[in-house]
Amino acid sequence: MKFLVDAQLPKRLASQLNSAGHDAIHTLDLPMKNRTPDATINQISLAEQRAVVTKDADFRDSHLIKNKPYKLLLVSTGNISNNDLLRIFTQNLDRIVEAFESSSYIELDRHHLTIHQ
Repeated sequence: MKFLVDAQLPKRLASQLNSAGHDAIHTLDLPMKNRTPDATINQISLAEQRAVVTKDADFRDSHLIKNKPYKLLLVSTGNISNNDLLRIFTQNLDRIVEAFESSSYIELDRHHLTIHQ
């Protein structure tokens, strides 16, 4: 699966997704790095069929109203250590990938994976 990890999340998350066999990039890999506008992130997501992984609720609104980005994983963990965040992703990655087969919007918090239809 292809992912685009947004600026509020650690680059290590993209590395972890790549290590798990996925194709993940971080906004730091883009020409404008973490200053990449949301509209550009949406364009890349659509063009490359990448799921955007973000904490930014603006992407939820854009996805619900305009179907942009292509797919959305909204991280709703609040303040959390990077190690705890990576652990939560490791524990849920198979379920996330499976959920994206039938849904385009998923929300991950500390205890739940919510699949929105």
